[in-house]
Amino acid sequence: CFVQHVEFRKNMKVETILTHWKPPEVIQRYFSGGMFGYDREGSPVWYDVVGPLDPKGLLLSASKQDFIRTKVRDCETLRTECQRQSEKLGENIESITLIYDCEGLGLKHIWKPAIEAYGEILTMFEDNYPEGLKRLFVIKAPKIFPMAYNLIKHFMCEETRQKIQILGSDWQEVLRTFIDVDQLPVYYGGTRTDPDGDPRCRTAINCGGQVPPSYYVRDSVKVEYEHSVTVSRGSQVQLQFDVPVAGAILRWQFASEGADIGFGVFRRTKAAGDQKLEEMLQVLPNERYNAHLVPEDGSITCTEPGVYVLCFDNSYSFLHSKKLSYNAEVLPPSDTDGLSL
Repeated sequence: CFVQHVEFRKNMKVETILTHWKPPEVIQRYFSGGMFGYDREGSPVWYDVVGPLDPKGLLLSASKQDFIRTKVRDCETLRTECQRQSEKLGENIESITLIYDCEGLGLKHIWKPAIEAYGEILTMFEDNYPEGLKRLFVIKAPKIFPMAYNLIKHFMCEETRQKIQILGSDWQEVLRTFIDVDQLPVYYGGTRTDPDGDPRCRTAINCGGQVPPSYYVRDSVKVEYEHSVTVSRGSQVQLQFDVPVAGAILRWQFASEGADIGFGVFRRTKAAGDQKLEEMLQVLPNERYNAHLVPEDGSITCTEPGVYVLCFDNSYSFLHSKKLSYNAEVLPPSDTDGLSL
């Protein structure tokens, strides 16, 4: 709904994401895809190149939230480009053509944490950019594609599924009926190359690749945690912190063992007595973090004094308890110049 979308834009700092935030270097180098050319109606064309992706290497090197934020940034880039095209052509351009290159899709791409992360990205897109997609062409789909599609299709609404066209061996011909050859890279059946003659136009369409282990956070960051707790299956652990003054920083670090963990930040709105989580003010949305792969490190500036609650949530897991190690502290405003999420 509209209220949730407004909240999403605020939490993701969407208004400044193109000017004030850049993805971590490992994502810039090894997360594939890019915008190149326009279809015959003037809509931007985006390419997702699946095969060269190294999902495990990427998720060991950056947080799931960084990937979601990167995709929000891509969506905003495309939205801005649609606005430019609308002004240039004097027509209303609101959606894009997406080409999904599945050559090389394999078992490594249907690794469970990767599917979960991709599902969250799809859900974010469905919830906040539902009209942004005009059509999606799947090309070079291998035999494993139906299995991979079945794992993610429930994240998409029926309207989105209707926009997907899985092309056969004549895919280049089909692309040319929707996109002029001078807007298509040579590699995809057109006439365009990079200035250096690259037929794949890799200056615009990143092709990813194997992530070097030197990027792995687990190998380079050894956090000493002061506390540990077991979050039982189907339950939550709530930690309370008194924040005496506005402008103080609430900071946390945590890692889970074996599987992901939900995490959110809330503020009590009653001075005394028990208050259920759903009655509190949500400060940071409760999301699932791959903290078993990449340790989380975050903070918020508390705009108001009060009792803040860090909630570690395992209510979605009916089978497994989660062991959690964490640090958390409140820093006074004078010690925290420049620190914020």
